[in-house]
Amino acid sequence: MTPQDDAPTDTGPEPGPLAQTTQLVLVTGPSGAGRSTAIRVLEDNGFETIDNLPLGLVPRVLDGPAHDRPLALGVDARNRDFTASSLLMTISMLRARADVAMTVLYLDCRPDVLLRRYSETRRRHPLAPAENPETGIARELDLLASVRDQADLTFDTSDLNVHQLRAEIEKALAPGGARSLAVTVHSFSYKRGLPVGIDMALDCRFLRNPYWEPALRSLDGRDPRVAAHVSADPRFAAFHAKVLDLTRFLLPAHVEEGKSHFSIAFGCTGGQHRSVMMAESVGATLAEDGWQVSIRHRELERQSGKVRPG
Repeated sequence: MTPQDDAPTDTGPEPGPLAQTTQLVLVTGPSGAGRSTAIRVLEDNGFETIDNLPLGLVPRVLDGPAHDRPLALGVDARNRDFTASSLLMTISMLRARADVAMTVLYLDCRPDVLLRRYSETRRRHPLAPAENPETGIARELDLLASVRDQADLTFDTSDLNVHQLRAEIEKALAPGGARSLAVTVHSFSYKRGLPVGIDMALDCRFLRNPYWEPALRSLDGRDPRVAAHVSADPRFAAFHAKVLDLTRFLLPAHVEEGKSHFSIAFGCTGGQHRSVMMAESVGATLAEDGWQVSIRHRELERQSGKVRPG
């Protein structure tokens, strides 16, 4: 063997880490066709969203810090640098990037339906602010014709309501949408009234009260000793089961209705023992079921001055 045979082989620089691929949905279409609704649906399903973004800023958004969530950008004729050719160039540029997996979502709509929607809202059309909406609609549809041909997904919203459009977008772009509903479970004291924005409130004051046990009085419903005391009430098991049964029935129905958030509140006298225990137990079970759950204990947060993360 010669010295050359024993020399290490130069294979060049070590390969760097693979570039992170950003999932991008570019949302466009004529004004009034549902673009804002589509942006909100994607945001509810975990996308980072930016609406009405000038086309010149799109590369800056993608070249900035890495995105830990998929990205949805809304662009339309209101943008100050918008033209059909500039949007087509942007689409072509994005499709050429190896670090971007892009879908162009085009929301379409018949002119007569767009005109009816503008008549109902009495808004001015962005392309005809000093003229009638019909003129602006015709201009915009003509302007976007070439963009429509480049779309990966096209939804005609003429005969869709908001809930139907949400379902179509979630089916196409957010397969996990059936579990996208955010559920907040609260505990509270009836002395301070109901929390704001509650969808369903349940009274726990009939359950055995740990307050009357000196060893438990200073604790709260997150303590296993308090939980054991409350759950020993003969009525607890049936109450807990019926609450879960009702909640499991309601949550999918609210998803179908297009809601993005549902809140449940459990109340007791002081908001420290029974309601906290129920909120913790129900919240944990719903999280195990696969729902996105956060738990808030209003009175405990008032005492500590801190908001507990979900």
